[in-house]
Amino acid sequence: MPLESGIEPSAEHIELLEAAVERKDATWIVEEIGDLHPADITQLLYDFDSPACKYIISLLPYDVGAEILTNLDSETRKKFLKVYDSTEFVEFIPYMDSDDAVDILTETPVRFREEVIARMTDVEMASHIVELLRYDEDCAGGLMAKEIIKANVNWTIVRTIEEIRRQAENVEKIYSVYVVDDNDILLGRVSLKKIILAKSHTLIKDIYEEEIVFIETYRDQNEVAEIMQRYDLESVPVVNIQGKLLGRITIDDVVDVITEQAEEEINLMSGISETVEEDESIWLSAKARLPWLLIGMTGGLLGAKFAGLFEWQIRLVPAMAFFIPLITATGGNVGIQSSTVMVQSLGSKTINSLSFLQKLGKTLLIALVNATVICLAVLSLTFLLGDPIPLALTVSVAIFSVVILASVMGTVTPFLLDKAGVNPALASGPFITTANDLLGLAVYFGVAWWML
Repeated sequence: MPLESGIEPSAEHIELLEAAVERKDATWIVEEIGDLHPADITQLLYDFDSPACKYIISLLPYDVGAEILTNLDSETRKKFLKVYDSTEFVEFIPYMDSDDAVDILTETPVRFREEVIARMTDVEMASHIVELLRYDEDCAGGLMAKEIIKANVNWTIVRTIEEIRRQAENVEKIYSVYVVDDNDILLGRVSLKKIILAKSHTLIKDIYEEEIVFIETYRDQNEVAEIMQRYDLESVPVVNIQGKLLGRITIDDVVDVITEQAEEEINLMSGISETVEEDESIWLSAKARLPWLLIGMTGGLLGAKFAGLFEWQIRLVPAMAFFIPLITATGGNVGIQSSTVMVQSLGSKTINSLSFLQKLGKTLLIALVNATVICLAVLSLTFLLGDPIPLALTVSVAIFSVVILASVMGTVTPFLLDKAGVNPALASGPFITTANDLLGLAVYFGVAWWML
């Protein structure tokens, strides 16, 4: 039974497909996967080596193969492209958007890239690729595709429709028709609805909208993502410094950027200083994790030395030592919660409507509620477990104070780092945990010295 889109293939299906590839049974393979969505075929190919993937793709139409190559993750695709020569790969280019073709070509050796461009028969597409290769991959110019639908402000509706038909051959999805002057300077946009409803001899200048969100080629990709999120855009036009329309960025490209941002933030908040892939070398993986582990270790040693300063208290009341993990863990958890909320707020400017003082005030109120509940819970439990009342009160007051202070620190630290130009995500994870461990111990022994 052929595989179906959206359904995870069984181990048996994979084995049958592997056997078919080994015996070069093209007919069976096409019948088995020919009707699958390209995204599902892409996932399927991760179970095969590069020569086998190449053979499977060779049995499919070029447009399907082009989409599969586009969908593959970067690291896998780099390995996969080594089994292709420029003559074979160039056949897929006409079925790709220019930005996707550039993304793939930048992952290949310079010689391979130049050979592919030289072998292209579509001169316009080749020029688009050459132009896009000039831009850094992390800026708007590197994200944009050259395939756009544009109309001159002086065109009639009849001519505009003719031009749309011609231009649409190279554009997979039409989100907007951009309006330009004779020098290709972006003036605005016009909806397809207005074009369809307008009379034949109506001029574009009489129906287009001047208000339009655009972005310059030099803008950082994070700015692009922020703008498209803020204005809920499916695409955004890209212009040069003079305002000339050069291309567009679509939502699928921005989703990739947002995904990369999320992965980076998760790594930073987990104490991983650099982005590493699963198949990276042991040294690179260790190097990415080591800095913050060393910070955590240093904090632990400082905490141990700090606790040693109060050795006399622990000797007098040995039971105090039992509550040290409770104090440090609570402080660390509260700090992480507060810093995570603050980092999200700083990173999402679209929802950053409250001032810092308002955020701090709200944090304090939340902390006060949480601290009261936790304090009463600890007091009740320690009392029920038979601990001396003075010790129970000491631990409860310490817990209350630690929750308040850790909440404030978790809010203030990311804000200060952001103002200093440091990624506020670095304030999370091991840093906040370590700092709050020391703070918690100081508070705990301070309260004990006062109450005991």
